[in-house]
Amino acid sequence: MEAETNQFLGSERIGTLMKQYAVPCIISLLVGALYNIVDQIFIANADYLGSYGNAANTVVFPLTVIALAIAVMIGDGCCAFVSLNLGRKELGQAQKSVGNSVVMILAGSVILCAVYLIFSEPISAMFGGTVNAETFRHSKEYFFWISLGIPFYMFGQAMNPIIRSDGSPKFAMVSTLLGAVINIILDPVFIFVFRWGMMGAAVATVLGQIATAVLAVWYLLHMKLVRPAKRDFRLDCRICQKTLTLGITSFLSQISLVAAMAAINNMIRRYGAVDVIFGQEQYAQIPMAVVGIVMKFFQIVISIVVGMAAGCIPIAGYNVGAGLNHRVRSLFFRLLAAETLVGIIGFIIAEIFPGQLIVVFGAANESAYYTDFALRAFRIYLCMIPFACVNKACFIFLQAMGKAAASTMLSMVREIVFGVGFALLLPLFWGLDGVLYSMPVSDLLTFAIAAVLIRQTCRELGETKKTRPAAAVS
Repeated sequence: MEAETNQFLGSERIGTLMKQYAVPCIISLLVGALYNIVDQIFIANADYLGSYGNAANTVVFPLTVIALAIAVMIGDGCCAFVSLNLGRKELGQAQKSVGNSVVMILAGSVILCAVYLIFSEPISAMFGGTVNAETFRHSKEYFFWISLGIPFYMFGQAMNPIIRSDGSPKFAMVSTLLGAVINIILDPVFIFVFRWGMMGAAVATVLGQIATAVLAVWYLLHMKLVRPAKRDFRLDCRICQKTLTLGITSFLSQISLVAAMAAINNMIRRYGAVDVIFGQEQYAQIPMAVVGIVMKFFQIVISIVVGMAAGCIPIAGYNVGAGLNHRVRSLFFRLLAAETLVGIIGFIIAEIFPGQLIVVFGAANESAYYTDFALRAFRIYLCMIPFACVNKACFIFLQAMGKAAASTMLSMVREIVFGVGFALLLPLFWGLDGVLYSMPVSDLLTFAIAAVLIRQTCRELGETKKTRPAAAVS
């Protein structure tokens, strides 16, 4: 049977599988993150854009995350569903999930694109674009062109985990890498040579996204294990529900981040307006631009963290489906250790080298107020980043095991209850610094809950441990 070609997921060494699946996934997500980050770097270093362009990029960023949230809900859910069914040798269910997922992502992306184009101005204002007139102008321009690329972006992002579940993590990586390379090449041409400003940055991004989507279409027509037939593209409510349920954690993780960013952006606008320095028109955009930069660094670290965990979804899903809990437990331990290490490295960089980081984003062209606030923002906002990394790993691994309820609960508590709640509460006492402290406080409290779930999960996996050679899980 074709599904049996994936049996190596239940027998190959865990360390080998992690390298084979996690590394391409990490690279894919890092490259995906580079779209927005590269835009911001070139924008910040263009003297005619500077911190105004940076602030505009920060305004639009959560709106691209909304598109990503829908895409990863469908893509990660399909990936988990396919992997679980391949472990159970149920190829037909896996094929239906892929077909239904393609239809859902195409419909969802077109609808979101239309909403963005019709309501662009009120949406931009909702995410802090009205901090001053210049920022709002740049935000509208950037948002319009980014919106045109939404269908391509969402299709490529949704297909990425589906391609991994089909046993082709390297192809998934290459398709994303191609798009990012195109963006990196075209950004300086459009921004510095043609001087197209925010439009140039957006058009470069969209062209890269189109390239990734084209490769995803090609792969869909040439899948190795899970080859959906025409009948599999007819929507089946049960299949759609199962796919979306398994992907809801990915959706909530992203969409709740949007809610937190909306709260943060608006608190920055509100409390920046009463600040002695940032209440002045010429400096009003600085806090929003700076927080956007800090979030970009955080996005790089989290891309590595999520890449590790998401890359393990096919491995965990197959072994859970096959009843090989001892291998799932070994995978979980290794993943938590690796995520902790990444968090520690991120913490060291953020605390010791923030000055070097802000130079990359155009600090040389800004005032001393910009630099001072940026240094403070890096050191406060990211001081609990190791806990944030472990929390993310826990969200995704529980999802891969089919524990959608526990994963969803933890994600909602972190992003909505704590993330939004503290972003609104702490500024009442500490102004702009309160916005910065909302992140570490949220991560620390979430870790206290995650630790309980981690212990419980390890205990459950240990109870049904099977006897087999130690080498198979090393």
